Amino acid sequence: MKIVKAGLIISGVAVLVLGLVAALNWQRVMQLYSAITLFDEEYIVENFVHMDKLFPTAEVISSSEPFVFQKNEKMLPEFFKYNGKQAYLSEFLDRSQTTALLVLHGDEVTHESYYKGTTEKDLRISWSVAKSFLSAMFGVAVDQGHIKDLNQPVTDYVPELVGSGYDGVSIKNVLQMSSGVKFDEDYQDFNSDINRFGRLMALGGSYDEFAASLVKEREQGTYLHYVSIDTHVLGMVLRKATGQSILEYFNEHLWSRIQPEGNTFYITDFQGEPLVLGGLNMRTRDFAKFGKLYLDNGRWKGQQVVPEDWVKRSVTPDAPHLIPGKRDTSDMALGYGYQWWIPENSDQEFMAIGVYDQFIYVNQKANVVVVKNSANRKFMDNGFESALESIAAFRAIAKSLADNKTNTSNLAAID
Repeated sequence: MKIVKAGLIISGVAVLVLGLVAALNWQRVMQLYSAITLFDEEYIVENFVHMDKLFPTAEVISSSEPFVFQKNEKMLPEFFKYNGKQAYLSEFLDRSQTTALLVLHGDEVTHESYYKGTTEKDLRISWSVAKSFLSAMFGVAVDQGHIKDLNQPVTDYVPELVGSGYDGVSIKNVLQMSSGVKFDEDYQDFNSDINRFGRLMALGGSYDEFAASLVKEREQGTYLHYVSIDTHVLGMVLRKATGQSILEYFNEHLWSRIQPEGNTFYITDFQGEPLVLGGLNMRTRDFAKFGKLYLDNGRWKGQQVVPEDWVKRSVTPDAPHLIPGKRDTSDMALGYGYQWWIPENSDQEFMAIGVYDQFIYVNQKANVVVVKNSANRKFMDNGFESALESIAAFRAIAKSLADNKTNTSNLAAID
């Protein structure tokens, strides 16, 4: 009888264990499915505002009182010029699958629209716009003395990267996407490094271990090669240098300082480490607040949040391979700073850019910020064409406000 009872207990435990294993595997299978279908046409808009339903996340709750911008509605220009041709702004926004557009002039929202069934309360995925947030945190850490010299190798702070492609690479070169690390960022190639990383997100790997697996391709500091994992390495340095988690440091020194309207969340790996290279999710209005912070050289309501010198250095290319325009070392037309993009012929302009056409465009001369959230599956067509056309549209919006002129035609509704 005791043997029978023991057998039943063992069988029950085995069933429970198998059930738990099946549940865990099912979760990972579903997350892998989500990763594979994330950008499918029928799902992409819904997915981009519900990332918390698809991947592990960590919420960041602001400790400050929300700030709400005043509104002063002004009509957008009906047309803009791109490649010498006149384009309808409404047609461009529709074609590029815009889900939100917010324009800030000074302290006032002059335009705010939401499309494709989304609303102002949706938390929208940043993708690589998050890199510019990480840069801001990094600047605060430098100002606080946690990081002494940008010419130090990242391995001084993160010895786990010794022997990897990051061994001996300076912090500055990683900030400027000039690490020399080999990485394929082609989102349309199933076997590219960035898509391998996406599958790791779904199956439960470690972001840190992935970074340590990359190898060197060329000499650091000589070539602008966009490597998203460079930003994760900066996050590793930030954690080690400050002794705080990314979530704690982000909330204390940046997020709560700009008085967001809502909470935010990061996508994380299965160890709870935030995806600093692209995993922030927040309201469009709160993206605009970050843009406003940089519009005002790091100040929020008169308080210096990000050092002014860091803001200026972040948006100033300081080497030939980083200067906007065609270069021998790259076919990119955009310039690069500390995790910020600079357009060709910039006149006090810079941008945070994420895949599928996410933008925070800052024009200090015109005193304008434009936020565009999108689900544009054609964002990689013809290289940087989509980004360059977006810049032309943003410049037309900024000029219309700087000139204090409005078009007599209303912007056509998009849905």
